[in-house]
Amino acid sequence: MTAPLDIEGPAAPPRSNGELVFAEPWESRAFGMAVSLYEAGAFTWPEFQAALIARIAAWEAAAAPDEPYHYYRLWLAALEDTLAGRCAVSADEVTARTLALAQRPPGHDHRDGHAHEHHHAHEHHHAH
Repeated sequence: MTAPLDIEGPAAPPRSNGELVFAEPWESRAFGMAVSLYEAGAFTWPEFQAALIARIAAWEAAAAPDEPYHYYRLWLAALEDTLAGRCAVSADEVTARTLALAQRPPGHDHRDGHAHEHHHAHEHHHAH
């Protein structure tokens, strides 16, 4: 089961000649994380798509005209929204995982000026 990605529309990933395009290595990891969580049944694709479209719309409403568009930042944010909404993992765990994944360069949208602690969230396997 692979994710039913949009080819067109606001939530469609960037493509070049039909192939997915990742500007940075963490973007492909973010993509893979979403797909593997979807395949594991953590959420349904329409849920994730709705969250992604909402994030894109919110970004478009709030962004400065010269602000670069980062599809996979919004993708990660949407993934957090989807998982937090599902209570699949705690929001803190998702955020820690996302920070470790993205490792954003300094000065990029640091809303709260905390250091990047490395909580190895994926090492805590919660027994269900």
